[in-house]
Amino acid sequence: MATMPHILLISRCPPWPLHLGDRLIVWHLVRELSRRGCVIDLMAFASQAEDHDDLDHYRAHFGIVALFDEPARPPSTLLRRLLLPGARFPDQAAGVSSPAMWRAIEEQVAGNAYDCAHFFGGIQVSEYHQAVGDLPTLITPYESYSLYLQRALEAGDGPAPAIRLRHFLARRFESWLYAPFGRRVVVSDRDRTELRRLNPAQDWEVIPNGVDTEHFRPSGEAREAASLLFTGNFTYEPNVDAALWLARDLLPHLRQEHPELQLWLVGNAPPESLRALAGERTRVTGRVPDLRPWLNRATLYVSPLRMGAGIKNKVLEALATGCPLLATPLSADGIALEHGRHAWLAARSDFPTAARKLLADGALRKRLALAGRQLVESRYSWQQVAERYAALYQALASAARSR
Repeated sequence: MATMPHILLISRCPPWPLHLGDRLIVWHLVRELSRRGCVIDLMAFASQAEDHDDLDHYRAHFGIVALFDEPARPPSTLLRRLLLPGARFPDQAAGVSSPAMWRAIEEQVAGNAYDCAHFFGGIQVSEYHQAVGDLPTLITPYESYSLYLQRALEAGDGPAPAIRLRHFLARRFESWLYAPFGRRVVVSDRDRTELRRLNPAQDWEVIPNGVDTEHFRPSGEAREAASLLFTGNFTYEPNVDAALWLARDLLPHLRQEHPELQLWLVGNAPPESLRALAGERTRVTGRVPDLRPWLNRATLYVSPLRMGAGIKNKVLEALATGCPLLATPLSADGIALEHGRHAWLAARSDFPTAARKLLADGALRKRLALAGRQLVESRYSWQQVAERYAALYQALASAARSR
């Protein structure tokens, strides 16, 4: 590979704004790779009107930036891809959801000596595989959607027949969706296990998300005496489910012994069901310009997630700021947390007992906070994530040259 590798990134989303977790990954990965001399050209789908106005936030980290409006993907088109193997990976622009994206990819590949093409996303980008021709390919779908739906079924979230149908279709798609790509990456072992179960012939590598350990770091200021914090993007249903449970179920239990206890629910787009719970002891802030003041003041970060897949950026951010963490095992997917060392892990049913213990034991909270910070410094910085992706690019380019 050349000293300054040249990568074509085909992404389901642009890298801004950062309060959307999948965009945060693209932003930090590309920023670190560009610092290492990697030149990355971006072809991405814009799903929000403001996406076209946000380019100045990240343009400096890319060689070329091209956004395309998110195309419609009618059920009939998806069903055709599912039922007709020949339609799964089209060989011309007319066969994909966004012919404009296909033509732009072809133009970029024809005019540049790329080392590889990195696809970020699942069903949104996989159909463009043949647009890159013989270029080595890597895909990062981030998580297993069928695992997400399986957990929604187990949690009883929504009408079971509808979720079962979506789960059935997702499993069918994920059994072949990533087959033609040279390398495949997910962010947690649990997602890899699910995808390998659906297609044992496919190898998967696990590269976790990182956290900006310079931005998210302990401030040294004193923490509140009795406050619980949960953060998240509340357009994501698992976050809403967790926040509602904290306000309706956990808090009443704890206030019997801690009447002064506060619950802070901080993050983008809280729905009316959540805003209605705001009161003297429950704060629902909506989006805030900076999460760090909340992370640095809270007594305890609580993450009672029971649905979802992938890795939880919120958990990495809490650990990085030295905020003592109480979490369900699902919240810790992809993060090498040891119970009682880096965090306190418990099922939702055990949260009241665990929270009481942690609120009463300041020395334990300090030990967890220190070990949690050390863990992210040693294993989950974006620098380490970027190094692993750079090694993958190198391996793909070397294999292509040898062929």
